[in-house]
Amino acid sequence: MDLSKILSISGKPGLYKLVGEAKSNLVVESLIDGKRGPAFPHERISSLKEISIYAANEDVPLKEVFKNLHEIQNGKPVENVKNMDSNSLKALFEKVLPDYDKDAVYTSDMKKVFGWYNILLNKDLLDFSEEEENKEEAKEDSAEAPAAE
Repeated sequence: MDLSKILSISGKPGLYKLVGEAKSNLVVESLIDGKRGPAFPHERISSLKEISIYAANEDVPLKEVFKNLHEIQNGKPVENVKNMDSNSLKALFEKVLPDYDKDAVYTSDMKKVFGWYNILLNKDLLDFSEEEENKEEAKEDSAEAPAAE
């Protein structure tokens, strides 16, 4: 799953896929309705790869949060995100990321994360298989390496 080409644009709903670059802007396509349009430098544009969630020890990349959410939801979307009360949001988010910073992560952030997860799941853009393969390769490499004395 490559989150570097999936963008969040401040002031615009949903997520956008980077489809090209023009002289003074980016060309993006909405993941909600498929419409293409420009995104300008003065708009706050963030790649989902750059976003992380505040946690007690260190910030957790959004990709890890999506992976945990995917496991907890058994690959299903989060139901009624917009209608969830703050206690339900916090309870689910705590299951996903138990040590999140309760002072720095707001319920609006949680809604955004769950909404983004639903969009990516709906568009079949969540793929965690490459991570599994990388972890298995790392285990094999560490098993083959001689112990340092």
